[in-house]
Amino acid sequence: MKRLVFTLSLLCLSVALWAQRSVSGRVTDQSTGEALIGATVLVKGTTTGTTTNIDGDYTISVPAAGATLVFSYTGYKTTELNADGARLDASLEPSAQLIDEVVVIGYGKQIKSTLTGNIAKVGGEKLQSLPVVSFEQGLQGQAAGVYVESVNGKLGGAMRMRVRGVGSINADTEPLIVVDGIPLTKDAQNTSGAPLNPLADFNFNDVASIDVLKDASAKAIYGSRGSNGVILITTKSGRSGRPRIELDVQSGITQATNKREFLNAAEFIELFTEAANNSDDLEGVAYDDPNSWTEFVYSRFRRYDGHTNWEERIDQTDWQDEALRTGSINNASLSFSGGKDNIRYYASANYGKTQGILVSNELEKSGGRINLDFDATERLRIGANVNLARTFTEQTSDDNAFSTPMQLVAMAPITPTRDEEGILYDRPVTTYYNGLIDVEDGYRHVKTLRTLASAYGQYDFTENLNLRLEGATNIYTVNDDAFFGERTDNGNDSRGYGFSAWNQNNDYNLNAVLHWDRSFDETHNLGIDLGSEFYNSKTVYTLVEGEQFPSDEFKTLASAALITNGTSTLTEYNILSYFGRASYDYKRKYLFNVSSRIDGSSRFGKNERYAFFPAVSAGWVLSEEGFLQNNKTFSFLKLRASWGLSGNAGIGNFASLGLYQAGAYNDNSALTPEQIPNPNLTWEKSAEWNLGIDFGFFNNRLTGEFDVYQKNTTDLLLNVPVPSTSGFTTQIQNIGELQNRGVELVLNSNNIVGKFSWTTSVNLAANQNEVIALAGGQTLIDDGSSRYMNVVKVGAPIGVFYGAEYAGVDPANGDALWYVNATDDQGNIVDPNATTNDYSEANFIELGSPLPDLIAGMSNTFSYAGLTLDIRLQGQWGNQIHNAAGSFMSCNACWFDNQTRDQLDRWQNPGDVTDVPEARLGYSNGDQSRSSRFLSDGSYLRVKAVTLSYDFPSRWFKNSGVRDLRLYATGTNLLTFTKYDGWDPEVTTDFLASNIVYGVDFYAAPQPRNIVFGLKAGF
Repeated sequence: MKRLVFTLSLLCLSVALWAQRSVSGRVTDQSTGEALIGATVLVKGTTTGTTTNIDGDYTISVPAAGATLVFSYTGYKTTELNADGARLDASLEPSAQLIDEVVVIGYGKQIKSTLTGNIAKVGGEKLQSLPVVSFEQGLQGQAAGVYVESVNGKLGGAMRMRVRGVGSINADTEPLIVVDGIPLTKDAQNTSGAPLNPLADFNFNDVASIDVLKDASAKAIYGSRGSNGVILITTKSGRSGRPRIELDVQSGITQATNKREFLNAAEFIELFTEAANNSDDLEGVAYDDPNSWTEFVYSRFRRYDGHTNWEERIDQTDWQDEALRTGSINNASLSFSGGKDNIRYYASANYGKTQGILVSNELEKSGGRINLDFDATERLRIGANVNLARTFTEQTSDDNAFSTPMQLVAMAPITPTRDEEGILYDRPVTTYYNGLIDVEDGYRHVKTLRTLASAYGQYDFTENLNLRLEGATNIYTVNDDAFFGERTDNGNDSRGYGFSAWNQNNDYNLNAVLHWDRSFDETHNLGIDLGSEFYNSKTVYTLVEGEQFPSDEFKTLASAALITNGTSTLTEYNILSYFGRASYDYKRKYLFNVSSRIDGSSRFGKNERYAFFPAVSAGWVLSEEGFLQNNKTFSFLKLRASWGLSGNAGIGNFASLGLYQAGAYNDNSALTPEQIPNPNLTWEKSAEWNLGIDFGFFNNRLTGEFDVYQKNTTDLLLNVPVPSTSGFTTQIQNIGELQNRGVELVLNSNNIVGKFSWTTSVNLAANQNEVIALAGGQTLIDDGSSRYMNVVKVGAPIGVFYGAEYAGVDPANGDALWYVNATDDQGNIVDPNATTNDYSEANFIELGSPLPDLIAGMSNTFSYAGLTLDIRLQGQWGNQIHNAAGSFMSCNACWFDNQTRDQLDRWQNPGDVTDVPEARLGYSNGDQSRSSRFLSDGSYLRVKAVTLSYDFPSRWFKNSGVRDLRLYATGTNLLTFTKYDGWDPEVTTDFLASNIVYGVDFYAAPQPRNIVFGLKAGF
């Protein structure tokens, strides 16, 4: 009998064991779709459980029938689901501010609570539906330490991003941008006109998240390309379950944020007549003398007025209104996502057309994306992402050209736009070339096409070990076609002029990463990554120019009688890399991370082609210690520290080589030396340390970060003078040092939780930039410009303004005054009150920095019963702006450019106290651009974006197929609070923008104010 009972027991146990089955799936964030690493999965009612891996995947054994799985994760609501099939995905709903959100790191992911570096994360939902052209504009003010600037208000125009300050003088200063593992270039590729942002074609509605790697520990894994920070963009992916369709359409208007006040016709005649009289008085010439300034100005009035009776003229032209207009915005995007047990997909299409605030400036963009993930077997996963994007830009000239619309403001207000036959006036009637002729008789068409494609394969050898192979390509083609008719500035000497340029950039990236991780007794957690990467970039450029067209109706080069120029170039470079990373934590309490990378670049000398970039970091989660566990105030507290070395290879492809220029000599082909070789040329290196604290209070109702850092960049890539006996004047060498240091603060708060909710997010960043050393005792790099005054000076920030200090106006005679600022042998100013009316006697000094001391962003979100109001502020403080156009438009009538209305406050009589000198036509009385007279405080606070939306209750659409429906209105750049007296304080004129030139305004278009109304629906 005992044997029978024993046998039956074994049989029942065998059946029970045999009746087990395997369930696999993925655990994700319900709002973002991102994988949750380390989520707990338990079979309800048992102790059987597991945790998700780095991709959010899990596999667990469950009973054959009736099993329920319990999914839990810190910061999320616990979810129970019936395990009826072989695959079960779970989407967890956030329950509070997330300390354990997943962040993307280089070549992997990590839980934020175990992170020892500094990574700023911006969710894709923060960018969606914004009526802006590029994702950088949407990122502005949303990440601490990330400075974003639109150099002007031209559509698709150049953007500048700086992470923790300006990191180089000559080399690249832009962060590395990586989209789904594919590095992208930000260099403008168009041939003429204002430089365009190559990332304007990117559809940011496809973005799932943006992670900004800021400190050395986070970015050193990218080695030679990481010194300026790394921005990792992850696009959306599909999830298993019911297919989802999302539609977003919007339409609205765009206008200039600000207009300046210029003289009207009567004021123009008054001021310039007075200026001519004053000049005659200086020379002792009678006003009615045929050679007097007064008679000269009268002749100009007759000319500018179209040779009519200017003295009786009442009509006037507001040339600013001719340049600026109310434009339109129309955008639409459509996406499909979903999947089954072993395949997931995301597909999207977008189209947008914007008519800009400047005449003749338009942008049309369209694109499509497909992201696929396929579980080929239980061990093998493969996938592919393909993105096609196209843009068409009706481009304007750069800020320095007379043809740029904003320079129309220089025209006399007494000049009509057209003659009696409706033809646009030009010189000699207009003061300068009438840029509206370019609008009617010319065009600059820039067409871009991008193919962004990647494929990967990941094989899991075991539960803990996998190998991921990935290949990607970025093919970016730019085609410039331009034509300028016979009346245009470009074509009036050649019976029309045209060109066609073709530029194609081909980037290829291959990498392999072996990843191993294991948890020992849920106490010791160890992860190791080993990888290799190869990157190749090739650019091909072709240009053809022609002139002498039969008429303006013939616009292609096939009709040009004379081909004046043709050229083609090819350039290429490679980077080969090996990298590794090891991370360890003990009970998620004591955290350690080590990474290193070896990079080899074809750009550098044969003796210094490879470089090593290490980083170490550590963290201590105090809230896991016994003395803080269950503390009602501190829900999370972590200290972290890091140090690392990163590099910069952002220079020309052949800077280390001895180069020869091919050309002609006496009609024979010839080679001439062009560059001296430097076989020891190597990387700029940035050593950076960072100390930080992450905290959460009151059950994480209030969370935040505080960081302090210092980055020293050495071996700067600079052009250094060499002995002329070499046959050359300069050679690029590694010499000089630059420093950035600062602090950052991030605060996130759930102020009110409930039916009515209110959340706040604030970020602040203060950075100090200083040039520590230049070449061979050199203390100043100054190109000697008489108009622009950004220089490189030891002991000062990059681009510091260096010029004469304006002292105002002499009340006795109306002369402009400058401080002499003479110095002794020690460099101290002898008499700070000494002034002169002779500009040449004024010694140049540091006048202010174009770089802000503080940048900040703040957002507040209020929600009640489906109604949501989101208000986002952004600003910067402590910087100066140089209005370099002031020496034309605000020069107290020094010449015939129309003047800003503040010039009416000029000195007129002895005893007058004013900052505007006496008006003197043809004389320099304070119009020298390189002086503090044209410097202004560039600080500003801007209402960056406001969105009011209403989500209709889902019960209204029961059984209709509509999942959700939202109506919204969004405005950007709605209000700006600033003391800057120009068009807009967010400015750096586009033809000068460089590592050194910041904060210069030269007829730069103001930023646009956009207002759109939209509908977003899910099915």
